[in-house]
Amino acid sequence: MRYLLLFLLFLSCNTPPKSVNFLEGDILFQDLDCGAACDAIEAVTEGVDGWDFSHCGIVVMVSGKLKVMEAYGSVKLVDLDTFLQRSVDRAGRPKVLVGRPKNHQLAVKTARFHEPYIGKEYDEAFTLGDDKYYCSELVYECFKSANYDKEYFPLNVMTFKQPGTDSFMPFWVEYYKELGVPIPEGEQGINPGAISRSKNLVVIGQPK
Repeated sequence: MRYLLLFLLFLSCNTPPKSVNFLEGDILFQDLDCGAACDAIEAVTEGVDGWDFSHCGIVVMVSGKLKVMEAYGSVKLVDLDTFLQRSVDRAGRPKVLVGRPKNHQLAVKTARFHEPYIGKEYDEAFTLGDDKYYCSELVYECFKSANYDKEYFPLNVMTFKQPGTDSFMPFWVEYYKELGVPIPEGEQGINPGAISRSKNLVVIGQPK
């Protein structure tokens, strides 16, 4: 019996992960290794199932090929494989979780209404309503626009303070000092982790 249990445990540990069948409108949540900036984002946000996310994008179809629309430097389209291979774990698997909106019709509509956003500037200040977009703001606004201006993913109150303290993280102090704008502490915003935990989303899994 003991050997049978050990054998089953061995099989479970060596079973290859299931492939993910990507669909238009899927949201890809990424643990992006970009240094201090990503670490600071992940420190003040919380992803689903204990994941740390610092980036996200929407799967769209362009000329019969799946791509990802993302706000990364600017709003642009990248090949799906390029997105997935940008950050991988020690086993070579993309550090990405795939989220599927429960309203599939809205997700497809959102994905197919991507063109007006391409080329928009990146929102370095992480503020809403300025026609610039950071990654999760882009996801929020795209789904809201496709949903007749009704939000699909709710906003939350942003914080830039060290968890468990009342002090701003040094990174954010320096970051906003260089931008020359106040830290938007307590303002409405959105982040990849919050979207990943939304009740309107089903987590499909981690791609190979």
